[in-house]
Amino acid sequence: MTNNILIENQYNRTSLFEKENVNYLVRVLKRFNTVPKINNINIITSTREPNVFKIVPNKSIVIGSLFLEKPVLALVYLRYGIEWQLWYKALSGEKQDTVLCDVAALEVTKIFYRLLPKDDKEKLKSLDYFLIDLIKSEQGYDAEEILKNQALQAFHGLKNPNNKFKDSWKPIIENLAKPTEYLLMDGGDLRLNIDEIDLLNKYGCRPFPRPEAFTFASSTATSVSNYAFDKTDKVRSILIRNSLRNGFEKTTIEFSELLKNNLRKVFKLYDGCEIIFSPSGTDSALQIAAITQIVSQNDITHVLVASDETGSGVPAALKGCHFENTTALNHPVKKGDKIEGFRDVDVIKITFRDEKGALKSTKQLDDEVFNAISKTNDLGRHVVLHTMDQSKLGYQSPSDELIQKLNKLKKLSMQIIVDGSQLRLDPKDVKNYLKKGYIVTITGSKYFTGPPYSGALILPKSVGELVQSVKNKLPEGLTEYYNHSDWPTSWFCSNDLMGGYNYGSYMRWNAAMVEMDRYYRTPILYRNMGVEMFCNFVEDSINDASFLEPIYGNEAKTNSYNSEEFGIRNIRTIFPFFILKDNEVLSVDKVKKLYTLLNSDLSDQFQDSSLETIRLAGQKCHIGQAVNVKYGNDIESAVLRISLGARVISESWVNRDISLYFRNIETQMSQITVIIKKIELILNSPELLG
Repeated sequence: MTNNILIENQYNRTSLFEKENVNYLVRVLKRFNTVPKINNINIITSTREPNVFKIVPNKSIVIGSLFLEKPVLALVYLRYGIEWQLWYKALSGEKQDTVLCDVAALEVTKIFYRLLPKDDKEKLKSLDYFLIDLIKSEQGYDAEEILKNQALQAFHGLKNPNNKFKDSWKPIIENLAKPTEYLLMDGGDLRLNIDEIDLLNKYGCRPFPRPEAFTFASSTATSVSNYAFDKTDKVRSILIRNSLRNGFEKTTIEFSELLKNNLRKVFKLYDGCEIIFSPSGTDSALQIAAITQIVSQNDITHVLVASDETGSGVPAALKGCHFENTTALNHPVKKGDKIEGFRDVDVIKITFRDEKGALKSTKQLDDEVFNAISKTNDLGRHVVLHTMDQSKLGYQSPSDELIQKLNKLKKLSMQIIVDGSQLRLDPKDVKNYLKKGYIVTITGSKYFTGPPYSGALILPKSVGELVQSVKNKLPEGLTEYYNHSDWPTSWFCSNDLMGGYNYGSYMRWNAAMVEMDRYYRTPILYRNMGVEMFCNFVEDSINDASFLEPIYGNEAKTNSYNSEEFGIRNIRTIFPFFILKDNEVLSVDKVKKLYTLLNSDLSDQFQDSSLETIRLAGQKCHIGQAVNVKYGNDIESAVLRISLGARVISESWVNRDISLYFRNIETQMSQITVIIKKIELILNSPELLG
């Protein structure tokens, strides 16, 4: 009988598997799913040496049985061992450079520890283990110290004949010696940071998979899928290997260009279209402000349609001001201050709703836009018209008829920007806008459910050529926001930008494009039928719930039946609704509280209830965040949103079987029913809302 057993075959009936511990063990094992998956590396438990932790290079990791009695301890040690093996495999023929593996594995494990829940860190507090002491320490360890650390070398037993840390390794460690879940929240801003208890960011989601939640939050943000996370984690391994073989800079530039080319393929873009990555939609607005300034010497006026349903920082960004206190490149700035090098501009805000909270008609919106642009044109100013397709509540404006009317104005100097940040558009829609000379802003994090903060500008050939033809530089202050690699490298204007790389942005875009690829692999007939089927069900479900009141209408939304050809932009996929209690609408604070409760496990609040109620209360439901909207003419309230995301379609087509596809759609429809039932459960428990 062997004393060494593969870990997945190890199941001794110890106290660890008692009823009160099982949920804890399951949670730890779920987190283990974020650890890289490496071929031909076995994880073996040893009963003969219960305290052993040993790395057998390129073969296995041996962990003593006593570690398994403390699952979080085992998780941390295994995270170290697997990361070490990943870098060792990447070394290729340079197997003597094991100090790189020691440094990288330690750095990754320190970050991994920081991202553990507070309760798990508490379980490690009193333990006396060398590796735990090392990763908990606030003291930094440079490569020279690690070179001399015999305890780390003892894990694998290999001597380091090379006692020097190579300069070429430094950027690889700085950029890629990070867990994938950390990279997916890196290079954005503080809103991507996760809390210590639930590991959720400001948007109610995570930078690693959260399959236990029913998620229909694509109008706001979504936790990364298991599929996209695994694909992106694999890319990190490839980038480490290629950086060691071909050099970091060459590998990174090739990766950035590969991402842009993949995006061009997804949307079948015309030759000459340029793509600029940005950490967020608001960063895209800042890029637009900068591009406009360098191509126009006239005074500039931005006409911002749907200013009440776009990012809160967009008006400030268009004025060339800091919109947060920290930039995506982690530079501290003062929110509201002018960014160095920007000229003064005007911003005219046109809201979807009037002062009483009523949604304006298409004619009202068109009239406001026309009057604003006519007056601005009479002053001889350059106009930047920001149109909306679609907003966070699912609206579009202005109309095509209004654009045709504007084109008849004499001496009009105007650039049109399409806010397509929700990306509820088909490739033909994006191509159509570019063909007209419009700039399109997109994100991969809304409809396509990639990680939050993956923005991009797509510029038509005509605009790209105009930017290239002028010899003006971007405003100096943008060196705190963007790297040169984010912009077209052939442009003169961006030469003074920083030489670094925003790997967080690249990895988020990689995950988003994984989702785009599998969405478009679903045959168009089934895709469109699934969209109609799901959206019709959501609309009917909201209408049937007496405590929900939808706010959507046709006033500022294209009617899908006006077009013979189906399109995602011609059907409502975002369903906002008010929440009523005893026929009175909830206040803003209570709607926000309900949103948080909906996304939480409330089972402990219903311990004396039926099993069915406990299960309903325990189900985490993530939907679109609260948006402040007046109820009637004078009551301050907010709406929540249930939205279709691309994953509803692609994950239903996973078996590539028509009958299973529609059954899978129906399974997700049943999740909508659960969400609405949980809203009702919370409403019927007034002590929860306070």
